[in-house]
Amino acid sequence: MISLLLLIIFLFLIVGGIWGWPLVAGFLGISNVTDKTGALMYITQLMNTYHITPSEVETAFSLGDPKSSLVSRRSKSDIAKTLFSYLGAIFILAGISTYIGMFWDTMGGVMRVAVTLGVGYILLIVLVSALHENKFPKLIFPLTLASVFMMTSGWFILINELYPKVDNWRVPVLFVFAMMALHQAVLFGKFQRTVMAFLALIFVYGFMDIALDLLAVPFAYVAIVLGASLFLVGTALEKTPQRVLTEPALLIAICWMNSGLFERLTAFSSANWASLITGLCIIFAAYGMDKAGRYPRLIIVGYFFGSIMVYSGLFDLVENTPAELIFLAVTASILYVCVVLQSRALLLTTVIAMLGFIGYFSEKYFANSLGWPITLVLMGIAFLGIGAIALKVKKHI
Repeated sequence: MISLLLLIIFLFLIVGGIWGWPLVAGFLGISNVTDKTGALMYITQLMNTYHITPSEVETAFSLGDPKSSLVSRRSKSDIAKTLFSYLGAIFILAGISTYIGMFWDTMGGVMRVAVTLGVGYILLIVLVSALHENKFPKLIFPLTLASVFMMTSGWFILINELYPKVDNWRVPVLFVFAMMALHQAVLFGKFQRTVMAFLALIFVYGFMDIALDLLAVPFAYVAIVLGASLFLVGTALEKTPQRVLTEPALLIAICWMNSGLFERLTAFSSANWASLITGLCIIFAAYGMDKAGRYPRLIIVGYFFGSIMVYSGLFDLVENTPAELIFLAVTASILYVCVVLQSRALLLTTVIAMLGFIGYFSEKYFANSLGWPITLVLMGIAFLGIGAIALKVKKHI
């Protein structure tokens, strides 16, 4: 039943992503535009997350659309200059890639290092020059990625040429990640660009992960420690100009920590209990962010995947036991929580879990009973009537 539930959710997301993502987004609460109250709550969360003050909003409204005014001020020569800069960079990279692909097998070791590591450092020099002159700001991001890709692959090729029979692959990876982390940290310290902070974090945490693995530290402890440290880094990034990295850092940190927690719980108990407890931890983390009025997208993800883990673990625990109806009671209770929290993501998984359990229970105990589906329909009508009466009573209170 749980596998069927997960399959339904997976198909729902795939189909919705192709044909009906705007509808799914509205249902999950990614953009609460279905009513004025939801829109105001979402705007408040965004203002809290990005430290936007009401005066700044008022200023933005008074200025109108800043992009249209910016475009109107740009001359045709500036547009042409930017266009040809992009085309030039694309053709240069395409030429280098084509040359490497055509003649790689016939190249010697020195030539292979030159066309990878050498080109990488040439791109790094171009990047530093562009940053220093500050004339082509839109080329900074692709230049940074290109230089990092070429230098990283170049360092691996250099190590392979010098030491072709390295027994432990972790040692060269550790060295390359250390070198690249140093590069990006120095660049970030000098130019304070977000993409450099992002790449520095990737290489630093990659280095620590490989180093702890090299020291034979169990994965669960590595995940918990590195996830907790990344969570602290993410909260610290919120107070910097690189606050755009806060949500991705917190998301990775929560996933990392809970994967380690899941593995530890699995070692001490069963996978069912591990799924249930880990899912509850994710839901509580999302609830904390919800109470703080920050990170609306992380709240959605936390409620969604946390509830899936809770329902999966709980059903596996009560399946084929006298306590099966506890699952229905829990989902019914969480429906009330969905209304209080106004979480569409939690409501989606709860409704699917409840419908799936009712279908499972009906097939198991009332497969050939005509009275059971009629009873379900009558119960549904009764609940709808109670809801309508409650709504009218609320209007008069």
